[in-house]
Amino acid sequence: MIVRKDELRASKAMQHRVFNTPNLEVHFNTETLEIVGDQTVSAAKFRNTQSGEEFSIDVTGFFVAIGHKPNSDIFKEYLDMDENGYIKTIPGSSKTNVKGVFACGDVQDHIYRQAVTAAGSGCMAALDAERYLASRGIEE
Repeated sequence: MIVRKDELRASKAMQHRVFNTPNLEVHFNTETLEIVGDQTVSAAKFRNTQSGEEFSIDVTGFFVAIGHKPNSDIFKEYLDMDENGYIKTIPGSSKTNVKGVFACGDVQDHIYRQAVTAAGSGCMAALDAERYLASRGIEE
């Protein structure tokens, strides 16, 4: 696990799980330099931001999870958002304050932020969009 800072900001319970997983090594103060591979991932290169040491780890996958701020700034002039940048939707739907614009997944879900719930809300948004288009007489 690569951590850019010198500490984990996860809950104490999650930190306990991380530090007590025998096959998991945590690298603090480390940044990713490069993902290596041709067609598939074979390694990743890193740099310790304190010592400057660069190192490589053989891996077959690379998953990025950085922070909890949604990447929604591009829409801030148009869509209603909460104080953290999550796009607000009408409860029970994916509808935003702009007619015909729908939001789903991590950009509007500040509670669960999981792939499975993002997929479900993506399906909701697709159905809401389909119904919106049908109500306007626009077919597939």
